[in-house]
This record gives sequence, C-alpha cells and structure tokens, in this order.
Amino acid sequence: MAPPNIVLMHCHDLGRYLGCYGAAVDTPRIDGLAEEGVRFDRHFVTAPQCSPSRSSLMTGRHPHQNGMLGLAHGDWEIGPDERLLPRLLGEAGYETHRFGLQHITEYPDRLGYDHEHVEESLRVNTPPSVHETARARDVGEEVASVLSAGEHDDPFFASVGFFELHRVEEEDRFGFEADRYETPDPERVEPLPFLPDQPGIRSDIAEVQGMLGALDDGVGTVLDALEEAGLAEDTLVVFTTEHGLAFPRAKGCCYDAGIGAALAMRYPDGFEPSVVDDLVSNVDVFSTLLEFADVEVPANVAGRSFRNRLVDEGEDEYQPRERLFAGMTWHDRYNPVRAVRTDRYKYVRNFWHLPGVYLTRDIYESAAGSEVREEYYCEQRPYVELYDLETDPHEQENLAEDSDHEDVRDSLRDELIGWMIETDDPLLEGPVRPSDWDAIHPQIESEPEQDGP
Repeated sequence: MAPPNIVLMHCHDLGRYLGCYGAAVDTPRIDGLAEEGVRFDRHFVTAPQCSPSRSSLMTGRHPHQNGMLGLAHGDWEIGPDERLLPRLLGEAGYETHRFGLQHITEYPDRLGYDHEHVEESLRVNTPPSVHETARARDVGEEVASVLSAGEHDDPFFASVGFFELHRVEEEDRFGFEADRYETPDPERVEPLPFLPDQPGIRSDIAEVQGMLGALDDGVGTVLDALEEAGLAEDTLVVFTTEHGLAFPRAKGCCYDAGIGAALAMRYPDGFEPSVVDDLVSNVDVFSTLLEFADVEVPANVAGRSFRNRLVDEGEDEYQPRERLFAGMTWHDRYNPVRAVRTDRYKYVRNFWHLPGVYLTRDIYESAAGSEVREEYYCEQRPYVELYDLETDPHEQENLAEDSDHEDVRDSLRDELIGWMIETDDPLLEGPVRPSDWDAIHPQIESEPEQDGP
C-alpha cells in the first residue's frame, strides 16, 4: 500500500473538552471524525503547556531532551540536532505544507516545510494581531482553497494549526472573546468536575464553548475539502491538542486535566474505527506517523509507534505502555515538575518552593482564576504528590504520606528518577536557569580597582 497523505490538525488548550469524550458540548464534526476513525481515551502529552508539548509531537522526545524547556516566544529553542517531523517526511518524498500556527520555534525555516501558507509567525515581539492568521474558520478555508485548486503533490503532509481555544488579553483580564463568538448562557453550562462551581468559572466555560464552535467548524471545513477533492479515503487525518483547558488545575499542571489530551485518527484505507483505552503519549504519535509514512524512526526517540495497534498485518504483537511521563520546567514562571502515570496511580515530584496550584498568567488574570487564586496561590505545594486515579480521578487527595501507599510511592519515585537519569534531565543537577540568565546575572568583566596601597 502506498504511504498515505497525512493531515495533522492541532489546536490550543482543548484537553478532552469534546462531546466524544463525554463533555456537555456540541462538537459534531470532531465527534464524527472520532466515530469514523479511532478515538484514544487515554492519550497524554509530555507537558501541560504549549511549546514543550508541541516539541514532543514534532520530535518524539521529551522537552528536556529536545531543549524546549519553556515557551518558544520566551527564548527557548529546540536543539540544533533535533530531527523534526515535517523535515523527515520531506526527505522521504512528502510535499509538506504548514497552515496556521506552529509555536515551537522562533525560526520556522528550521521546520523544513516546502510551503508556508501563513503570513507571520509568533515571535517575542510579535503583536497579538498575529493570532488573526490562525483562527480556525479562516485556516480551514485556506486549506480548502489549496486542496480544491489541486496545489499539492501526493503524498503530502499538512500541519494545520488552529488558534482556538487560547485565551486573549482583553481590557481587564484574559478571556475567550465572548463578543466575537456565539456563547451560551453561563447558567446553562455544565461545571468542570475538577473545579468548584463558581460564577467566574461558569462564565469562562461559556466563553470556551463559543471558541469551541469555531474550532469544530474549522475541522469540518478541512474534512469536507478532503472529501470534495477525492482524498478522504487515502489520507490519514489526525486531530489533537497540546494540553488541557486554560483553567486552574489544568493548563500548567501535571494533573490529568492538564496533560490529558484529545487524539482522534481516521484512515479509511488503513484501519477500522475503534476506541483505544491504552496509555498513549504524544511522543508516540511522532513515531506512529513516521511508520505510516514508511519512514525510518530516529533511534533516539522516547516514543513508541502504535501503528500495529491499529493495523492488523500479523506483525510483532503490540505491547501497550505500562506508564508514561510528563513534566514542566519554565512557563511565565519557574514551575519545575516531573510526573509518572500508570493505569492506576500518578506520582508527581515538585522541585522548588511552589504555590499550591500553579496558575499561568492568562489563568491567574481570568474570571475563573479570580475565583480560586487566593486559595491556590497562597498555599505551599508539597514536594511529593501521589494519587489513586481509580478512587480519586480528579486528584484531590494526596496520598504521599499515607502509610498504606508507601510501597507504591517509593516504587514510582524510583521509576521517575530512573527515567530522569536515562533521559539526562537537567533537574538532576539542580535548578534550571531561565533563558534570559545573562540579562539577570551579568558577568563581571574585570576586577574593580582597589583603594590604598
């Protein structure tokens, strides 16, 4: 079978907030994609923040391995020797296209796309207007225009990045542009299970649903364009996101609400519809896409392909993960965390004096953040957290000091430290300096003159 075309659609700050994952929202096009293909119910990302997580999707390696320890527009950059997905596919004969956002490098040429269908990339000093080039409905139309014109060669790879559901800085807070999108009555939305039911949280949930409608429309436009161009059957379509919702205890946190992410894949010529409940990491998606494209997977990746889980070709038996790892180092503040998750337990290690719940700036300065920030930000976070996900799926009761769970805690601690050693995690050497360390700590070029003899 010839390698498929690959369309990778990705968005901001969604988590699994979709109808097909049980949320009380209207997302018919994304839900339809999941129903026609494979929905992964336990897909997790390597970091609960944008650039680091996206770097794992594009390199198959954890952020502390590929150099993306913080945000791309915060002067963090992927290491010079990293091999990125679009360049690897291009070297194998794919024609590669980028639509909308990417947010993993200040230097988009490094990504190796043949065609860039975007006017401006996000940089340190780029004005907020850059986000207008990545709105879902507009990006979807741009993809449809290229496909309908036949402006591509087979096989092709298209990265389609949508801005939604990212918060936007408004007059006095960060919100989801309620005036721009059609939003429901806050009294009619369903509360988030990991947060208290407060008015500010409800108002933000309502605004999110407005953005979500636009995102669903953008995805639908791309799917329709593939169908109209006669490409749907032999195209592997992937939809995913980089971390959880931009709400407290989600984005910026290693709880499941922060690292749990949507993943749906459809390939009519390649595999049958199903639901997969195995543990899957976004570093695995990188390896899987390369295998579908018949491209050799680099030897130093952290992920493992799950292609054999989807395609029955009598090959080696697929072995699902028993655990996966995640972490965070820098965002707009230092928040050094590493975590390991198994089927049942989550072990979190915090490597600094940190607030009880870290709130990124866009969450701290939001209606939802204002409801909980006094409680969350004034508490001291423990160095060790342990959660039984079977009895406590929203991770509310820390069992790290519970004598009945000492063996589990110690076993997961050893696994986490072993993984950090294996992957040369810089946190093992102590605190990780910020990207602007030279500006913070200027070097003394010469010794000051001494008075007296």
